[in-house]
Amino acid sequence: MSKSKLIRLDASRVNDFVNAASRCGFDIDITNRGRVGAVDAKSYLGIMGLDLTKDLEVRYDGEDEAFEALLDSLAAKAE
Repeated sequence: MSKSKLIRLDASRVNDFVNAASRCGFDIDITNRGRVGAVDAKSYLGIMGLDLTKDLEVRYDGEDEAFEALLDSLAAKAE
């Protein structure tokens, strides 16, 4: 089952995010919310090419407690 979460990610947390994503044995995509085209969440360069001032949508098909805990800590706040 595919999961999706909205996060806020700044440049200082990209390394943590990519490292956590890289430890997962399943595909993870990330994109600017509402924008067509996603990048591999395990790619530093791909993520740095996104607009980090806006909410990001993370889509994934697996389960990993550590990764999901990180996503929860990065959850986008309702404005």
